[in-house]
Amino acid sequence: MNEVHIPTEEEFIKGIEEFEKHEKRDAMYRVATFLVRHFWGNPSDMADGLGVLLLTWNQAFYRYGNFDFDKLEKCIKNNLEKLKKFRNRNITELSKSDESDIKLIFTEFMESLRIASGNMKGRKSPVAVAKALHLLAPNFFPLWDDQIAKAYGCYYNNNPAEKYIRFMKLMKEFAEKVGDYINPLNYQNKTFLKLIDEFNYSKYTKRWI
Repeated sequence: MNEVHIPTEEEFIKGIEEFEKHEKRDAMYRVATFLVRHFWGNPSDMADGLGVLLLTWNQAFYRYGNFDFDKLEKCIKNNLEKLKKFRNRNITELSKSDESDIKLIFTEFMESLRIASGNMKGRKSPVAVAKALHLLAPNFFPLWDDQIAKAYGCYYNNNPAEKYIRFMKLMKEFAEKVGDYINPLNYQNKTFLKLIDEFNYSKYTKRWI
């Protein structure tokens, strides 16, 4: 497993500040988070809530064609009980016993979020899966993109579900070591995992820090 770069408190906060300065799409994250929370237990409306984020944050991928909302609704319904348990947990509670369920859920969401029509029909996005899972269990499932995954040695061109589990282990270690840096309640009620993603995005995706 790759060694995790643990930033200083100053560097970590700087990453979050740079994200807030440059990123204008965070409104969609707040809206989608609200919708998923408000409609929890109703897979159809939950799928709509996920769509708000995925079709904006992942516009570069879904410009070739949308996913099938009916398939996403069915996937949420089939995994709702497992997702409910993960929703009530924190990344620092990740254990070996979780890995089979995470792999299954990740794989099923990969299928449900594939492009459903057009020239790119069938194309899959591990990034979209992580975004969906994060919205469904925002304290447990971390966000990533290709640059972040590469930076942590978890690039997902092969075995994306296994790479995501490896990434989760690294983010667990990261969270444990920087947990005292900030109070997430001071950041518009963002979860700690969202703030970690903002740091990663600033450092590895955009190179703002």
